[in-house]
Amino acid sequence: MLARQATALDAIGAMFDSFKRKQDLFQERSPAMPINLQMPALSPTMEEGTLAKWLVKEGDSVSSGDLLAEIETDKATMEFEAIDEGIIAKIVVAEGTDNVKVGEVIAIIAEEGEDAGDIEAPAEPKQKKTEPAENKAEKPAPTPSPAPEPEADSAPEPSPSPAKAKQDSGDDRLKVSPLARRLAEQKGVDLAAVSGSGPNGRIIKADIDAAEGGTAPAKSEEATPAPSAAPASTPAPKAASTSDDFDIPHVAEKLSGMRKTIARRLTEAKQTIPHYRVSIDVNIDKLLKLRGELNASLEARGIKLSVNDLLIKAQAVALMQAPDSNVSYTEDTLIRYQRADIAVAVSIQGGLITPIITSADTKSLSAIATEMKDLAERAKAGKLKMHEYQGGTASLSNMGMFGVTAFDAVINPPQGMILAISAGIKKPVVIDDSVQIATIMTATGSFDHRAIDGATGAAFMKAFKETVENPLGMLA
Repeated sequence: MLARQATALDAIGAMFDSFKRKQDLFQERSPAMPINLQMPALSPTMEEGTLAKWLVKEGDSVSSGDLLAEIETDKATMEFEAIDEGIIAKIVVAEGTDNVKVGEVIAIIAEEGEDAGDIEAPAEPKQKKTEPAENKAEKPAPTPSPAPEPEADSAPEPSPSPAKAKQDSGDDRLKVSPLARRLAEQKGVDLAAVSGSGPNGRIIKADIDAAEGGTAPAKSEEATPAPSAAPASTPAPKAASTSDDFDIPHVAEKLSGMRKTIARRLTEAKQTIPHYRVSIDVNIDKLLKLRGELNASLEARGIKLSVNDLLIKAQAVALMQAPDSNVSYTEDTLIRYQRADIAVAVSIQGGLITPIITSADTKSLSAIATEMKDLAERAKAGKLKMHEYQGGTASLSNMGMFGVTAFDAVINPPQGMILAISAGIKKPVVIDDSVQIATIMTATGSFDHRAIDGATGAAFMKAFKETVENPLGMLA
């Protein structure tokens, strides 16, 4: 019995050794495959980005975790790390290239045992050939239906001016503003002989005025319609004109990825979220007094509280006191948040971004001030990490530093509300049945009516007002 078991075990061992030798032989003979390094999606809204800078060069060895490049997303400039090991065989996309689509191959990594010199860049995907927008705009309009022929005894039509004749002859490549074309027809100026001084050689009014041309032909009685003649048809309304049509000096700037994202998200928010707004006046004198006292005590630690820091805390505390406003709407569920993460709007070059103070309801004012200062500085330098600006349970937008007296803000989906803060202005108000001067700030909340009813939004605004007007409660 034991002998048979030993024989069976020997047979199994022999089979395993044979399989292992075949596997090793396959691995030795299997050629190494190059790794295509693709443009990553560094944020949920990223569709394309700019390859700002390569941190490696062809021939460099890289390991998992090594920094490869700096990529400008629709929100910030982020560092791209390697997840594979190998040698940078080819850099396909040069640094400084913008509009690189997510998933596009930007470099190729050669694995161990692979000759980097034999690797070729992937073929560019075939793109549908499109006609330049300028050529599309220059295509002649469809020929209108011919007018009925005049009766035999009617007066002949006047011969067209040289400019009109040139236009009718199909020479529609001439770039002329509508105003310049009308003046040319009136003055008998041959547009073909005029050199345009406008954008891209466009002929504008100043060029017609400076041109040496004949004056407009005198009106003859023959050209004047007889009273019995049918009135000329009214031209169709003209489509919305661009600034070129009015010869206005301008500069056309290419939209950045950030601006495109802002436009897309805010359009989506206004079209899909039923906003309603609630405004309330808040006396901030006690808040300003507390801020001054706290700054005096924090001076030795190099910490200075801003009014915005205190308002971040006040909004977070109010959200916990009125939790029905600390929610997000989805098609199937209502998400109730258990903490207050405040996304704070920060203006940066080319747009804005919303770094997040997480758990603002439980953080001290000094911690909020320190964190907000760091986030704002790195936001303006484009160095925020994705988790530092993605998320948040509610937003705060403060324009008080610009002297704005009141405004409302657009909700940042998927959040359910945003608070707009205006400037504190000294006003006469009634306090204890007497008229006194107080610093009044108008706060306006924008709420998603799908998730937050009117009375619910009003309850939050009431809680916010009470928190700001009794600020010592924020220190508890």
